[in-house]
Amino acid sequence: MGRIKCIGILTSGGDAPGMNAAIRAVTRSAIYNGLQVKGIYRGYRGLVTNEIKDFKSEDVSNIVQRGGTILKTARCQEFTTPEGRKLAYENMKAHGIDALIIIGGDGSLTGARIFAEEYDVTCIGLPGTIDNDLFGTDTTIGYDTALNTIMECVDKIRDTATSHERLFFIEVMGRDAGFLALNGAIASGAEAAIIPEFETEFDQLEEFIKNGFRKSKNSSIVLVAESELTGGAMHYAERVKNEYPQYDVRVSILGHLQRGGSPTANDRILASRLGAASIEALLEGQRNVMIGIEHDQVVYVPFTKAIKNDKPIDRGLVGVLKELSI
Repeated sequence: MGRIKCIGILTSGGDAPGMNAAIRAVTRSAIYNGLQVKGIYRGYRGLVTNEIKDFKSEDVSNIVQRGGTILKTARCQEFTTPEGRKLAYENMKAHGIDALIIIGGDGSLTGARIFAEEYDVTCIGLPGTIDNDLFGTDTTIGYDTALNTIMECVDKIRDTATSHERLFFIEVMGRDAGFLALNGAIASGAEAAIIPEFETEFDQLEEFIKNGFRKSKNSSIVLVAESELTGGAMHYAERVKNEYPQYDVRVSILGHLQRGGSPTANDRILASRLGAASIEALLEGQRNVMIGIEHDQVVYVPFTKAIKNDKPIDRGLVGVLKELSI
């Protein structure tokens, strides 16, 4: 810790509600503990293109309630190359930055791990992704807000589904993880969730139909996780049209609605705790770890574990959804 006097903070990958709360917490905790702070704009691209400025406490005023990220985020092909990372390291050193705090998902933490190994840079990661797919933390920054957004959207769609006696397939984000689809289905009273974790085990559509989903209801809603494995909501809607033409089917893709909006209290608190914990980790001499929450306690998870290990879904929740959808 003796050599760390200045930290750089960046947000990378997809934006997530609560990232600003994390930026605020990191900045103010660092200043409280006598460290300088540099804000790096547009993620790793800003590190390569030298978009770096001093951050003071007032730079993070009035942002805890805002969605998105004031530091912006962008993809950076240059950072995937040795030449790009060399330029990033030179800019970092020119600004006197001794350690990096990276807020993002698995791709962002992968970049941090490679950079740390290549240049012996101290990096601390914060799990910022609505997908909730990082191993070693019970929840990620932005997940709770996205889940609430899904619930509110499905509540509205159900009005139309009921009025027209339709079967709706609603596609939600999550990429290769079914957390948003499964928990969103439970929260919104949906009849089923189609998730990538089960796609290779059995035909989830057949299972849904076999359970007699229309026997006591005049409408049905199924949440589908976007994924190459599931094929998304359009794939299942086409299947129903071809295999069960008696049903009136519609599709709604929620898309980027799920990423935006003011973060919930849970996400603000989580982001604030993790942001403060990242500075505490640096003071303790930690390096190249993701800060997570397990059983309401802060934990340090090595990048390799957070990125490479698959986060298991709670299969018991599938049973809960099945029982409650009769």
